[in-house]
Amino acid sequence: MGQLDNKTALITGGTSGIGLATAHRFIDEGAHVFITGRRQAELDSAVAALGERATGIRGDVAELDDLDQVFAAVTAYGQGLDVLFVNAGGGVFATLEELTPGGFDDTFGVNVRGTVFTVQKALAVLNDGASVVVTGSTAASKGNPAFGVYAASKAALRSFTRTWAAELAGRSIRVNAIAPGPTATPGLSGLAPDPSQAQGLLDMLAGNVPLGRLGHPDEIANAVLFLASDQASFITGTELFADGGEVQL
Repeated sequence: MGQLDNKTALITGGTSGIGLATAHRFIDEGAHVFITGRRQAELDSAVAALGERATGIRGDVAELDDLDQVFAAVTAYGQGLDVLFVNAGGGVFATLEELTPGGFDDTFGVNVRGTVFTVQKALAVLNDGASVVVTGSTAASKGNPAFGVYAASKAALRSFTRTWAAELAGRSIRVNAIAPGPTATPGLSGLAPDPSQAQGLLDMLAGNVPLGRLGHPDEIANAVLFLASDQASFITGTELFADGGEVQL
C-alpha cells in the first residue's frame, strides 16, 4: 500500500530538480502524476524516465492559455486532483541598483501570477480533501543581497498559502508551503554568472547550512510527500522548512 494509492497529482515545473524528484516519489507511492514543463524535449525525457503512470503537458504557468490546456487535460482524465504541487518558478537575481522592470515582471509573473492562477484554475478539479503544496523558499525569510525580488515573490506565496488555507477549509482542502534550503539542482548551479563559478557558488551556499551540505532533491520530495499525504491530515496553512537548519539555527 502506497501513501498515494489511486490518487491523481499535478506537479508544475516537473521536468527536473525538485519537481522531477517529487514526481518519482509520488509515483512510487501509487499516484498517477501529471507534470508540466515549458520545453517539449525535457518534458518527453522526464515522462520517459517516470514511466506509464506519468503524463506530460507542455505549458508555461505564466501564460493563462497554457494553464487552460493543462487543466483541460486533467479534466479529461476524469479523476479530479487529489494533490497539486505548485512548483514552477524562477527569477532574476539583481541588486536594487541593477534591477530592471523586465526582470521584476518576469520573476513575479512566474512565481506569483503563475502560482495564483494555477491554484485558481485548479479549483474546479480539486477533489474535496485534496492537498495543495506551494514551493516557497528560505530566501523569503532572509535578506540576501541580489535576492530582493525573488525573495519578495516567495514571501507573497507564503501569504497566499495562509489565505487559501482559510478559504478552502470548508472543502477540507489543505494548503501548505514547502521552503527548501539550497538544493543541488540544475537551477541552483545555473545561478552562477559563469559555469566556471558554479562550484564556488555551491560551496558557498553549503557553507551557510548548519548541516554543512546542500539538500538533495529527494529530501525535499520526501517533505512534499508528507504534506501531500494523509500523514499531514491536520496540517494546513503552515510553512515547512526543509533547509538543513539554514533559517532556524
